[in-house]
Amino acid sequence: MSASTRRNGASRATARQDSDRAGLDVGRRRIVAGPDRLNVVFGVRSATVALAATGAAVVLGLSALALGDFPMTLPEVMGVLTGRTDGFARTVVLEWRLPRAVAAALFGAALAVAGGVFQTLTRNPLASPDIIGLANGSFTGMLVALLVLGGGWPLLMTGSLVGGLAAAVAIYLLAYRDGLQGFRFIVVGIGVSAMLASANTWMLLRVELETALFASAWGAGTLNGVTGATAVPAGACVLLLLACVPWLTPALRQMDLGDDSARATGVRVDRVRLAAIAVAVALVSVVTAVAGPIAFISLAAPQIARRLARSPGIPLGVSGAVGAALLLGSDLVAQHAVPLTVPVGVVTVVLGGGYLVWLLVHEARKRP
Repeated sequence: MSASTRRNGASRATARQDSDRAGLDVGRRRIVAGPDRLNVVFGVRSATVALAATGAAVVLGLSALALGDFPMTLPEVMGVLTGRTDGFARTVVLEWRLPRAVAAALFGAALAVAGGVFQTLTRNPLASPDIIGLANGSFTGMLVALLVLGGGWPLLMTGSLVGGLAAAVAIYLLAYRDGLQGFRFIVVGIGVSAMLASANTWMLLRVELETALFASAWGAGTLNGVTGATAVPAGACVLLLLACVPWLTPALRQMDLGDDSARATGVRVDRVRLAAIAVAVALVSVVTAVAGPIAFISLAAPQIARRLARSPGIPLGVSGAVGAALLLGSDLVAQHAVPLTVPVGVVTVVLGGGYLVWLLVHEARKRP
């Protein structure tokens, strides 16, 4: 064996050991789906984690359809879904429970993907829409539409979208200094979020008690008011926006290595960044218009997906599956695991606080 061959073998072994110590899966097994220019490449481990999370979401969704004041067995639920069962059970499953379960899955995926996009753009695990002010901006727009324009779901959704986009533009302009740095973006976002939260509180104090109570419950993040009339158009918007993500994923993967490296490979960084921010803000705004600002799903789901998949970057597809399972599980807890029904946002805040504590302890133990 020649000296050069031994050196190459030693370098490959060293790289493999370094990747193992970093907890990353840089393995050789990959799956390529789609045509040449629009293909999606993902690892076998990422696909396995995504399938497992999707399976968990399906199980949680079926549990949401079966549990309640009118309990049902799984065969009864499947009978309703397949059209073999009619009567009151059909009304309970299809009209009362199914819109909420589908909305929880789609909204969880939307929030997780939006959080993954912002964490990829800023290369910071704390960059999520609920922390940097986008959720509060959407809630501000929704409140203005509710209190000034009189409400109605189309107006609420439009106001939420305009508020989220306005908050994103303000944060982007204030944080942009010869490029967009993650730390400055987060700090500016936290400041804008605090100001928007104060404005929301002021508006709630100025309105009638009944309206304030309704808006406050919405502001906590709740799926209690989800019906087929709101879940169908919101779900269609979410699916349309999620369909745009595969077009952005290759460029985001390059930008995760740095703007200079992305430009060197032909990525139009500023255009991709603006398009990715627009899609992420729209996802958050649609969810906020229907369910209010649900916290911590967009923060925790991408990082959980990254650790489960052992990916060097944030896998957006896996993040969406994890987010769907997290919100479905949180909604089940909010409905059935506590003595009183609480908004799902209360449960996600508790779970998110526990996640942050674990993350801080985990990072502290990694330091020498």
